[in-house]
Amino acid sequence: MSSHDLSSDKTDVAANLAEIQSNINTACKASDRDPKDVTLVCVSKNHDADHVRKALVDGRRVFGENRVQEAAGKWPGLRAEFPDIELHLIGPLQTNKVKDAVALFDVIETVDRPKLAKALAKHRDKTGTCPDLFIQINTGEEEQKAGIAPNDADDFIKMCREELDLPIIGLMCIPPVDEEPAPHFTLLGKIADRHGLKIKSMGMSGDYQAAIRFGATHVRVGTAIFGSRGY
Repeated sequence: MSSHDLSSDKTDVAANLAEIQSNINTACKASDRDPKDVTLVCVSKNHDADHVRKALVDGRRVFGENRVQEAAGKWPGLRAEFPDIELHLIGPLQTNKVKDAVALFDVIETVDRPKLAKALAKHRDKTGTCPDLFIQINTGEEEQKAGIAPNDADDFIKMCREELDLPIIGLMCIPPVDEEPAPHFTLLGKIADRHGLKIKSMGMSGDYQAAIRFGATHVRVGTAIFGSRGY
């Protein structure tokens, strides 16, 4: 077996993207929203560059990766071919990887603790660069999951914006797998609205249509586009 799963070679990425876009359009119509207001983040983690290129050829430009190291091996080459890529980090970020992450990603969706926020601010002060940032809210208050607890969200958002002057432009959440996602989407929306944050990254392969009904501006879809995980 080669380094990636052969099942991904049979995946019709273009057909999957067409179907997902059609679902997004339908969900937007039902909610009286403009499909242009919903960004599809193609989650390309664990898929090799050749497989990801199919989505780029199809015209997609916004992608999500979970790990800095994997993205560093894959995206510089793809960016050389497609310079207008917007790359989102959607997995947890260790503070010792901040420098690499800032160099690679246009958006970091997983600012989830004061230590990381301070590390990003420190790097920004030193270099003058910082990507757009989303704060990850742990809406299910799951111990094993990253994110700020909903009760701490207001103080944390204020600290990031007012004390550290970070470019916080949105929030993201990953609802618990075994729960109805709607209450989690509602909760994220309420926190975002309180702080005048327009961007809400919520909804994945299984629930992105529901997320759109609850105001998602970014949906993160991987398996439904690329098939089962590659590596």
